[in-house]
Amino acid sequence: MKLKAFGFSMLCVGASLQAQVPSRVPAIADGSILETLGIDALRHDAVTGLSYAELRPEEASALSYYMHSKKRCGGFQALPAPLKNETEFSSLMKPLQSAEVSRAQISSRPMSFASQPLVARPELLAAFDEVSAENQRKWVEFISAFESRYHNIADPNIHVRAIQARLQEMAKESELPISIELVSHARTPQKSIRARILGSTRASEIVVLGGHLDSTVGWFARGRAPGADDNASGSSNVLEAFRILSKMPQPERTIEFYWYAAEEIGLVGSAEIARAAKEAKHDIIGVLQLDMTLHPGSGPLTLASMEDFTSPWLRQLLVEINGSYALGAQILADKCGYGCSDHASWYQQGFATVMPFESGFDKMNSEIHSTRDVINSASNFTHSALFTKIALAFAWELGNSSLREPKL
Repeated sequence: MKLKAFGFSMLCVGASLQAQVPSRVPAIADGSILETLGIDALRHDAVTGLSYAELRPEEASALSYYMHSKKRCGGFQALPAPLKNETEFSSLMKPLQSAEVSRAQISSRPMSFASQPLVARPELLAAFDEVSAENQRKWVEFISAFESRYHNIADPNIHVRAIQARLQEMAKESELPISIELVSHARTPQKSIRARILGSTRASEIVVLGGHLDSTVGWFARGRAPGADDNASGSSNVLEAFRILSKMPQPERTIEFYWYAAEEIGLVGSAEIARAAKEAKHDIIGVLQLDMTLHPGSGPLTLASMEDFTSPWLRQLLVEINGSYALGAQILADKCGYGCSDHASWYQQGFATVMPFESGFDKMNSEIHSTRDVINSASNFTHSALFTKIALAFAWELGNSSLREPKL
């Protein structure tokens, strides 16, 4: 199906995005979606199903429009520069291919991520008492009150500085070695936030919690973009996890918290962060991504664990956390496609990832990427608070053990 069949034009994304789109946008996306849109792929990888294309502005607009019309976050990964040849494409695909092959092999056999079942830790059970629906609401209200959090509005960091200030206030009340910093990016004026609790005995081993902080109203990207569910909700879970962990004993491993910039235009912030971690040879144990946790479309305390471009052992860890800590969640298996959120950036670099989601993908909040993504009668903060408990358990269990991805 060709672009003109959808009635796409360069106006689909709006002037604000057009101003920052170069003559060609190098990108990785699901090959079947490019084919559906009639976009020519220059290279295709059969193992992952991903294709490389150099998008003309109208094609970039069409792809963005299509993804948002399907209510999908991201959906493609913008690359920092065009790929010069097949060798560069193969190099880019290699970690994804290896991860997909390993994922298939590990998934084919019964497994537990540990030799013994998890035993609920008393200090973590006590920490759960700090989690409340009321606190989740306050954070979501605070973040979604900004007019927009789009990556290239007049001041794309007004909300970033506000969150940074809140984090610094919490850090001052902690006795732990904590650092808070802003991360600048090459392809967007918006900054990401990184908070770090330094590990006590194995500081070079890092556990990552993250969610994107930007918002959008779709391809026009202008005006009010509250993004209460997408993704003030996931951002609030990470904030609450930081607040509570900052009052607990120092973990053995380092725990890093990210609020990513510019996810909505192709995972820009997280891609640069994950690439830098790979180049620096950081020992990333596991990455938890929280993107939309407020709308219980499949029922309260029913969530989806995305199985594509995530790691089997971390999905199993999610299952065992739910059982050992009696969280009461029903976990569905689902898929969201390549680049649906920032975990894809880490997975592309060969790191282990997991993404629990608010509901089955077909039952997700239909109001995202619109001015209607606000707190309403369908918002369930008790449901969202479940994801804060998951974040706490993920950080604490991985942060105070020798667990890591099993070898084949």
